[in-house]
Amino acid sequence: MTARCYLGVDLGASSGRVVAGLFDGRKIELKELHRFSNGPVNVGGSLRWDVLQLWSGIQDGLTKAKQEFGSDIASIGVDTWGVDYVLLSKTGEILGQPYNYRDSRTDGMMEKAFQRVPRQEIFSDTGLQFIQINTLYQLIAMQQTNPELMELADQFLMMPDFFNWCLSGSKVVEFTNATTSQCYDPNTRDWSYDLLGKFDIPTEMFGEVVAPGTKLGQLRQDVAERTGLPRLDVIAPATHDTGSAVVAVPTELTGSPNWAYLSSGTYSLLGVEVQEAILSPRALELNVTNEGGVDGTYRLLKNIMGLWLITQIRESIERAGRTIDYGQLVQRASVAEPFRSLINPDDPKFLNPSDMPTAIREWCREHGQPEPETEGQLARCAFESLALKYRVVLSQLEELTGTPIEVIHIVGGGSQNELLNQFAANACGRPVIAGPVEGTVMGNVLVQARSFGEIGSLSEIREVVHNSAAIKQYEPTDLSRWDEASERFAEYA
Repeated sequence: MTARCYLGVDLGASSGRVVAGLFDGRKIELKELHRFSNGPVNVGGSLRWDVLQLWSGIQDGLTKAKQEFGSDIASIGVDTWGVDYVLLSKTGEILGQPYNYRDSRTDGMMEKAFQRVPRQEIFSDTGLQFIQINTLYQLIAMQQTNPELMELADQFLMMPDFFNWCLSGSKVVEFTNATTSQCYDPNTRDWSYDLLGKFDIPTEMFGEVVAPGTKLGQLRQDVAERTGLPRLDVIAPATHDTGSAVVAVPTELTGSPNWAYLSSGTYSLLGVEVQEAILSPRALELNVTNEGGVDGTYRLLKNIMGLWLITQIRESIERAGRTIDYGQLVQRASVAEPFRSLINPDDPKFLNPSDMPTAIREWCREHGQPEPETEGQLARCAFESLALKYRVVLSQLEELTGTPIEVIHIVGGGSQNELLNQFAANACGRPVIAGPVEGTVMGNVLVQARSFGEIGSLSEIREVVHNSAAIKQYEPTDLSRWDEASERFAEYA
């Protein structure tokens, strides 16, 4: 069988890329065609996304795709991070430069929200973990500081939906990303209009929510002419990057919550796949989240700070004039003293500090622990704390589902971190299966392939991933020391 080409646009917090997925009916082969930078831009003291620069990078990638794969290309799909959005006017103008989720305008906004609508009511209407970056608090902040701009909005689009609009003119919101917003009701499977109204957020701008795999239309004529491509189908994959990554977990246990996934990147998203959102009082108490998946499933999970800690440690070292790559930092962590200092990685102090090492040292000092002094001690503190947080969350997921978790699948860029993978196995006392590294793009393009009838079920998609990806298994070791560390960590988490 001749391989058909599906294009995945994968936008992350630090870079974007266009990747070709070549599917021969049994395996998927990925080829990166174009990579371009991304990151927050400080404008007048606020953090924004340069969506026009990203759109330019996407078009450059499509041009390269045409040059390399021509008529073999069947479709294109976009995935991005969650929670952020773009507002369009009736004439298709972008209203304001879209905000970055780490912008400080949401500081204290959750507490203000609870003064108007009780926490329990927000959770029962949305099923989402309470984090200040959620779209709901971003919109509340905008409504308080710039209501005139919001009144002009004709269309609310999550970030991947905006790029789908750029590609095809589609003005719908895909399900998996809609559910990251804390504006979507899993009970009605539609926007939580009553809740939004209680915060005076205009609801007319919220459009139709569509399922992963929906064909959104054809490539705009002007984009086709600019890139040289024919008018391809534009397909919504699971547009939330974690949603696509979970599609590509190479499990044989689809349909059961007895396996967990960990999408390891800037954030660590640890969860299980369930058939319905879990909205119990205990779920609220544990502050878990219910995000949408493929085939109407839900990803019961918790957002954990993730490798953002390591990225910021490294950036601080380099700002001080010392060059260090990621591998060197991991190696120094591997030989540092175990369990010297532990932190709660989800403390708000680590969300966007001016200097991460300083924030970690201050946190340790405030909690009566020795301050990490060396680069290795800082990184070891972060890695061990993340692994111990995974253990806490895993126990919570088992409690909520009533099902013991037998294995953890780690996907995404962080699955290459052998030290953290082993720490996760040790801390959780379960085997860890790491890979694929490119889970997000694999999930993206394979959902497109399913829309063309080349694959049937979600289980079949995962079988293709298993056939295609390199995976590695880690067995837990040194359990007694990790049990002791867990008891200590419980004081902080």
